[in-house]
Amino acid sequence: QVQLVESGGGLVPAGGSLRLSCAASGRTFSSATKGWFRQAPGKEREFVAAMPWSSSNTYYADSVKGRFTISRDNAKNTVYLQMNNLKPEDTAVYYCAASQSGYSGSYSTTRSYSYWGQGTQVTVSS
Repeated sequence: QVQLVESGGGLVPAGGSLRLSCAASGRTFSSATKGWFRQAPGKEREFVAAMPWSSSNTYYADSVKGRFTISRDNAKNTVYLQMNNLKPEDTAVYYCAASQSGYSGSYSTTRSYSYWGQGTQVTVSS
């Protein structure tokens, strides 16, 4: 059982930065793939970033690569999404997600994840 709580969203001017946090409960969280997704109004939920549990590798959507960084603090059982050089098109509700323990498949689809946070709004003004 994994529960996720997101925070850190808000309103920021274009070019600014935000750091999203996702605090997790559940003893098996360390062995779960962690991901971030976002959903803009009228659009499908899309992949943003992921960190497989079995390695230190990270993966990003082309639209955010070089600007966003996913990281974790194992001691705090928290995953982060550092967002720099934000653009208006980054405006969306951002969701953190976790796979089942030991999952080693695809990281970029919603079907890969079993647990989801409530979402946090990120609004980037121009």
